[in-house]
Amino acid sequence: MKKITATCLLAAVALAAGAKTPEWLDPEVNAVNRAPMHSSYFAFESVEDSNGDKASSDNYVSLNGKWKFNWVADADKRPTDFWKVNYDDSSWGQINVPGMWELNGYGDPIYVNTGYAWRNHFKNNPPQVPEKDNHVGTYRKEIEIPADWKGKDVIAHFGSATSNISLWVNGKYVGYGEDSKLENEFDITPYIRPGQKNLITFQIFRWCDGTYLEDQDFFRFSGLARDSYLYARSKNRIQDIRVNADLTDDYRDGKLGVDIDVKGSGNITLELLNADNKVIKAETINNAKGNVKRTLDIPNPLKWSAEIPNLYTLRATFSKNGKTLEVIPVNVGFRKIEIKNSQLLVNGQPVLFKGADRHELDPDGGYVVSLDRMLQDIQLMKELNINAVRTCHYPDDALWYDLCDKYGIYVVAEANIESHGMGYDKETLAKNPAYAKAHLERNQRHVQRNFNHPSIIVWSLGNEAGYGPNFEAAYDMVKAMDNSRPVQYEQARIDGKTDIFCPMYYPYEHSERYSQNDNYNKPLIQCEYAHAMGNSQGGFKEYWDLIRKYPKYQGGYIWDFVDQSIRWKDKNGTTIWAYGGDFNDYDASDQNFCDNGLISPDRIPNPHAYEVARIQQNILTSAAGEGKVSIFNENFFRDLSYVTLSWTLLDNGVPVKTGVIENLDVAPQKSREYAINYGPIGSTGEWLLNIDYSTKEREGLLPAGFVVAQEQIV
Repeated sequence: MKKITATCLLAAVALAAGAKTPEWLDPEVNAVNRAPMHSSYFAFESVEDSNGDKASSDNYVSLNGKWKFNWVADADKRPTDFWKVNYDDSSWGQINVPGMWELNGYGDPIYVNTGYAWRNHFKNNPPQVPEKDNHVGTYRKEIEIPADWKGKDVIAHFGSATSNISLWVNGKYVGYGEDSKLENEFDITPYIRPGQKNLITFQIFRWCDGTYLEDQDFFRFSGLARDSYLYARSKNRIQDIRVNADLTDDYRDGKLGVDIDVKGSGNITLELLNADNKVIKAETINNAKGNVKRTLDIPNPLKWSAEIPNLYTLRATFSKNGKTLEVIPVNVGFRKIEIKNSQLLVNGQPVLFKGADRHELDPDGGYVVSLDRMLQDIQLMKELNINAVRTCHYPDDALWYDLCDKYGIYVVAEANIESHGMGYDKETLAKNPAYAKAHLERNQRHVQRNFNHPSIIVWSLGNEAGYGPNFEAAYDMVKAMDNSRPVQYEQARIDGKTDIFCPMYYPYEHSERYSQNDNYNKPLIQCEYAHAMGNSQGGFKEYWDLIRKYPKYQGGYIWDFVDQSIRWKDKNGTTIWAYGGDFNDYDASDQNFCDNGLISPDRIPNPHAYEVARIQQNILTSAAGEGKVSIFNENFFRDLSYVTLSWTLLDNGVPVKTGVIENLDVAPQKSREYAINYGPIGSTGEWLLNIDYSTKEREGLLPAGFVVAQEQIV
């Protein structure tokens, strides 16, 4: 503590003497020379290339792989001249990019729920963070840049740096960035030598002033968590492209708004392609400069919803003097999101949100989550009848939203703001003017980056960070940036600036009271509920009885999707699922409170996951008299022709008769009775009728024959 006090005293003396506050301790400086945020896209060289992966493009050079690496436990021990070209790094170790330090032998993981990772040995004093235990990682690597990139702009992309990044290229300082869950991009064109090896060096602090806004309930890791790469751009190009695929004429026709920022000048060809890769609409904009807006009218397009995620592709081709310079593909899903009559509507329907909160966590990679793991998560969501996800509590890898677009998951997209450790009263950063800029910037960049995804139906300003003018300003800004989606924030409660009343752990009686009160005109969708820890979900049906009873109560997001333990070897060499406190006796810990998931860390469903799947199923069956059942289709956009009904009659647990109904004709939100010809039953014993509904064909990630709903009738 003496060392920390001395450090703070020295900082105060330096400030009094007029010394410049370093970026990592200045909440007003969250970026230096960081490229403006743009929507998530990649610019390919040709139409043919745009059908593939960016990693195969000639415009792409990966920065993933082994880097020379230096790690120090305390910030004041970090190297300060590492960026020099002739610096001797021969004694350094190596680390993979992406890769978390703590999972590669550099420091211990920390798990805390509320309160910062330093809470055992440093008193909160924003923007100051301790130097002791503030680990610093320093990276060096030579990268060969293609010779044919000469004359192009070259951008360095770092997918997710916790907690910040300072970048040098060939011995020259390039820039700085914070916000650990959005990419940092830097224009390195003035610093590089195409056709030669170029020295790239950067430094990451475990904690910086921005860490005060990153007090989420999860494991605290450090390092680079997502793909990093270099990419080349034409001097004349599409700098940004934003699409809004709205519906008109009672949700029948489509209106595709396209907003393009052009750097330099050139011709733009816009082509809308259907799922068969056929062009159904095209328009050319000649000599485009500055900001260009176009609207394409699309008669009766296929609509996007989580039930039927119909996707189109907008292909924007940029050319000059008859030569194609770049081709950008963008996902397009025609759907309309609005709030009417106290309900959140998708394409005019008051959808029920059967959601879960999902942290980006892998038991082996930590924050490094592979494509295969993401696909596994979406498949499990579909298997468990989960149709919505909240990105708790930060923006995810851009690939996650692409997958939600493709396979059909409604997304509440959350900005990287949680200052839980400061409390909600006078100390909250929501009321701290020094952090006003950071609240706005994090929300602005979040919306700019994720604007185009049809799966995103609600913006969330952050989580558990108090309420005050910083969030009110952020709400106004996001609404001005995007009037096509609602904006929510839990701490705004009922009367604050939020379009949705989104409490957490709201009890049954409170939920019912709100739902019955006509003075409350916001939809009720809990951002967290049904805490999935231990032997849980026993009261889940009672929530859904209320949700299905009251129109304005439209569901919620279970806390949470996956147990957050990591695979670890204990002191005896035994592999365990480790949680807080398993690493040392020094760091703060909230023990096993990270294990609140429906599924285990390796994605095996916990027992209570099946309770969720059962209660949230979209086909509800009840007895309708002797030899009849009533089938209710809880889907909002599709009939039941996609499933087969199979039934089995059991006498004291022994199957005695079976049958199948191949063709079910039940419209969305409608009921219909069907006869089950099971014949006579005895007057004694237990007679049960089991009914399964299984997919006829593959449904996205679900195989043919997968049982999506069940019922047992006495």
